[in-house]
Amino acid sequence: MPDSETSRPEARAPRGFQDRRSRDVRAERAILAQVSAVYERYGFEPLDTSAFEYADALGKFLPDAERPNEGVFALQDDDAQWMALRYDLTAPLARFAAQTWETLPKPFRRYAFGPVWRNEKPGPGRFREFVQCDADTVGSARPEADAEIVAMAVEGLEAAGLPRGAAVLKLNDRRLLDGVLRAARIDEGRRKLIVMRAIDKLDRLGWGGVRDLLGPGRLDESGDFTKGAELDPAAIGVVESFFGKVLDRSFETRQAAITALADLEMPELDGPLNGLAEIDTALRALGVADDRARFDPSIVRGLEYYTGPVFEAELLLDTRDEKGQRVRFGSIGGGGRYDDLVARFTGQQVPATGFSFGVSRLAAALRAAGRDPGAEARGPVVVIAFSPERMGDYFAVAGELRAAGIAAEVYLGASGMKAQMKYADRRLAPAAVLLGEDELAAGTVTVKDLDLGRRLASQVADNAAWRTERPGQATIPRAELTAFVRRILEA
Repeated sequence: MPDSETSRPEARAPRGFQDRRSRDVRAERAILAQVSAVYERYGFEPLDTSAFEYADALGKFLPDAERPNEGVFALQDDDAQWMALRYDLTAPLARFAAQTWETLPKPFRRYAFGPVWRNEKPGPGRFREFVQCDADTVGSARPEADAEIVAMAVEGLEAAGLPRGAAVLKLNDRRLLDGVLRAARIDEGRRKLIVMRAIDKLDRLGWGGVRDLLGPGRLDESGDFTKGAELDPAAIGVVESFFGKVLDRSFETRQAAITALADLEMPELDGPLNGLAEIDTALRALGVADDRARFDPSIVRGLEYYTGPVFEAELLLDTRDEKGQRVRFGSIGGGGRYDDLVARFTGQQVPATGFSFGVSRLAAALRAAGRDPGAEARGPVVVIAFSPERMGDYFAVAGELRAAGIAAEVYLGASGMKAQMKYADRRLAPAAVLLGEDELAAGTVTVKDLDLGRRLASQVADNAAWRTERPGQATIPRAELTAFVRRILEA
């Protein structure tokens, strides 16, 4: 008995997940190939960890052991242990380092890429599955390790398709803010968190909005009120004296920023400022100029995660959506020093620093800036099938092209010549090969240069002349086919 209409499942993708065709897949592959080459040139080795981790290994992402699916996708193993799809690539690294520390070269330098999953509410541009790419050094507390991560991130993003000047990597040290809070005598944990969250909104609200959040609170344009940290005027004045140095002027060099902050004469800032000076020295030795990486003390990031220097890559390109409307991507990657993560497993602090970016987000940003790394994706050469009796001849042609390293396919549908040409065009085929009875008898092939045809079609004024002249079409000896198609590809 056939299935009824009501018993058939609806064809639909799960919310927050997406299907990606060749343009998106090729764009991400191109980015990863270029970035991986940079990371390996710096001596970082690839590491691939399992998609699943035991839920307790994710630590900060597991808010309640009784609700293991909160924030992550989890399931129970046959021994009653909860496993979860990895939330990021850093927690698996911490587990791997703790598990294999005795056998690892120290410091351990690795990069990794792959999908991560987050059980969060999806929205526009916000998916539950996406691809990340990370690079980390575990086991070095030297500021030069942070500098090398910064230099590698800058070079990696440029290799991925962002020309110099299209992005800047901003640096700060979380300990600077901690020092300011100590100078302002803000030591209560909850209040410190409110202050840091307020400062994290500096680029969006400006100092006026942040000052409100440091005081009684802020009423936004929608009428919603956000309660503030309720600091006294003296404490707000200490915080403002620090950020006034940041907001009142634009520093041309990293050293100028360090000098200006040192002039505040807050002893609490001496340690992190010395560390930033060492990072600056290493960056100059690595050839990273001030326009590629600069200090920005307003960068906060990961309030309960990072323990020292923090980094954030900001896109500077003009980006527009498919309708031509300007869109703002802002941050396209970030990272910093996190010296406490491995200690969750071993009880011993192991210094670590790293940088991460969302591959899908970077691909979308490049596309919005007119630099789509998947735009040049080509389909295969399509061999037109005229007659079922001649399929062997068509496959011989496709095999000859494939043997020469050229992607090729024989049309295997049941449509006629016109529909087959439309198929080749939709596949973005660079060329179509026609092998009719006349060509077979004469030992020739007819090749249509579809790339050239697409370019010339935009200039056509007379369709009749177009059909008569057949631009981009040539009949050549069969022996010249591979060389002829290769010239089309290279053009």
